Amino acid sequence: MMVAMLTRLLRTAFRLRVEGEVRELTAAGPLLIVANHPGPLDPWVLATVFGEDAVVMSSQASARHCLCRWLLRGREVHEVDWSLATSVRRLARQVAQGHRVVVFPENRPISPGSAGKLYQAPAIVAARTGVRILPINIRYGSVGAGGRPGRGITVTVGKLTRIELEAGLPARERRRQATDRMLSLLQLTQVLARPRQTLFDALVDAAEQNGRSTAIVEDSRQIEESYGTVLKMSLALGRLLARETPQGAVVGVLLPNTAAAVGTLFGLSAMGRIPAMLNYSSGPDAVLASVDASGVRVVVTSRRFVELARLDRLLKAIGHCRIIYLEELREQLRVTDKLWLVFWALRFPRRATSRGRHDDVALVLFTSGSEGKPKGVALSHDAALANMAQLAAAIDFCAADKFLNALPMYHTYGLIACTLMPLCYGTKLFLYTNPLHYRIIPEIAYSRRCTYLFGTSTFLGNYARQARPLDFASVRYVISGGEKLNPEVQRIYHEKFGLRVLEGYGSTECGPAVSLATRERFRVGAVGRFLAGVDFRLVPVEGISEGGVLHVSSPNMMLGYFVLDRPGELQPARSELGPGWHCMGDVVSIDGDGYVCVLGRLKRFAKVAGEMVALEMVERLARECSSAHQHAATVAMSPDRGEITVLFTTDAELDRIRLHQAARRLGLQDLAVARSIVHVRSLPVLGSGKTDYVQLGELASAAAIRPSVRHAESMDERATGQAG
Repeated sequence: MMVAMLTRLLRTAFRLRVEGEVRELTAAGPLLIVANHPGPLDPWVLATVFGEDAVVMSSQASARHCLCRWLLRGREVHEVDWSLATSVRRLARQVAQGHRVVVFPENRPISPGSAGKLYQAPAIVAARTGVRILPINIRYGSVGAGGRPGRGITVTVGKLTRIELEAGLPARERRRQATDRMLSLLQLTQVLARPRQTLFDALVDAAEQNGRSTAIVEDSRQIEESYGTVLKMSLALGRLLARETPQGAVVGVLLPNTAAAVGTLFGLSAMGRIPAMLNYSSGPDAVLASVDASGVRVVVTSRRFVELARLDRLLKAIGHCRIIYLEELREQLRVTDKLWLVFWALRFPRRATSRGRHDDVALVLFTSGSEGKPKGVALSHDAALANMAQLAAAIDFCAADKFLNALPMYHTYGLIACTLMPLCYGTKLFLYTNPLHYRIIPEIAYSRRCTYLFGTSTFLGNYARQARPLDFASVRYVISGGEKLNPEVQRIYHEKFGLRVLEGYGSTECGPAVSLATRERFRVGAVGRFLAGVDFRLVPVEGISEGGVLHVSSPNMMLGYFVLDRPGELQPARSELGPGWHCMGDVVSIDGDGYVCVLGRLKRFAKVAGEMVALEMVERLARECSSAHQHAATVAMSPDRGEITVLFTTDAELDRIRLHQAARRLGLQDLAVARSIVHVRSLPVLGSGKTDYVQLGELASAAAIRPSVRHAESMDERATGQAG
């Protein structure tokens, strides 16, 4: 009786609630209930939800937790170690007897929202017996009704399913596939269980869960700012900017990677304004197009930043916009604002703000412009948080980790994955302003003991060449995105630092990842597998025999575009497959295990001699010949040959003879050999680290390289003869 009363009391105190497919809780017959394991009280939580007839199988550490052990008195609880065969047999026996069995495949508590090792035993039993599986996600956080703050426990119930495998598979392959299916099931349940809230709500939740005094973000000043300071800064800036802009306005943000930029972004979001992250490295014309397309009339920046980055020409180009400087804004803080901040906003941050709904536009980012005019991409709060949940389900990071982010916030990779995600998940963050400081960034990684390093392939390669072997001693994960990972970069990190570079793939429209290679799911040459919740289709392309154009539909997808032709008007997301789909513009292949290989952008295929040739293949061939140098391929029009491939390379010794020889070694067709080679000192790159193919295309079309084209064609017969 005492235990029952205490259980009801604790359910109320912890605000325990159940959501999702609640009707599945009453399913009859044997049932395998699989759940994540964020805390030591999880066995009691699920035993409370599923009633006295549920058998709980938990690790010794959790089952013997003082409170959990006392609360589970009188229930059938088994201490198991999933690495032992006896535990597998015990679970199989419980299922065969028709019980509803609660298991935790991670075997020990894992940091909330993070991925851990999944043991094979529950998956093996599920595959052998065919028992129905009910996936469960346990989340600790704010669950107050009506959005009011309050700590609580939320149990999300997934859909009943089974693990069904092909007959005749070898035992090892059956174990691998069964474990992989269960991992996908738990990841999907975790993504579906994410709170539907705004970015500011997520920040407040993180502050409540981790404590406002917890240091969370640091920038070039090397001053650690706590959650309380970030909240204070966000609320103050949000109140001041709300006086200068109307509700729902799209406000341009022209700031580097600093704590002040974080406060500006969350402040605008808290007050129902939409931050538009302007790419200050793209030049005045591109910024003007971005501002006009998204309907920006007010731009927030810093005088010091404008002076240091020499952005005077850029500000003149957007002279029709009102410019607000942070230095002047701080001086406008009145006594009434300070009283509002101290006695109301900091105490009740949700009630003091007007942050809108989770499906409202939260951010406007802009396409890189690497292949044309930038477009404004409108992402909702839920889309950004969904992508964070997808990434958190795939990789493990926690409060003990520290992200090093030098990627600019105007890029979806640098903003969502590298800045907002650690802030919303309680992981420390170091922001650096310039990714081109190749000597400084490795030193920061060493001195600040960073565990996660992010960058494009170009940036990561330069960091590796400048770093000493111990500079990345504390780094656990190196993640590459934004452009194709150079195999040479992968080799350097493995040989010099003992690290494997994990490659992600996405786009601004899907903010920023739809697939990611992880330690659990890694294959050379692939960008991992699709993240949980991503639906995909491949559309065949005439002339391309392998793969197809990738279309995706997922919870992390944009709401639509802002385009220059129809300024300020949101164009809903759609592709040739219909509304809610987005064409990634890349030709990809997907193998039988679901690994994604990007063959190249559809726009980066050339029709040579009547056949489609991927420019990525032209670049790959050049890397095979000269891995220590940089290469980029594009297309030019020849008066007598039509489209020809042009290779820009920093290797002054690279010629078509070597390319033909490499093509023969790799078994590639001769069409993969560039028709023209242009030697350059360096390749032009955008501020995000991507190769600037627009500029290369202009160079390839210019009359200045036509002699080089003719020279390359005259070499063709000699090269073919020597290669043969």
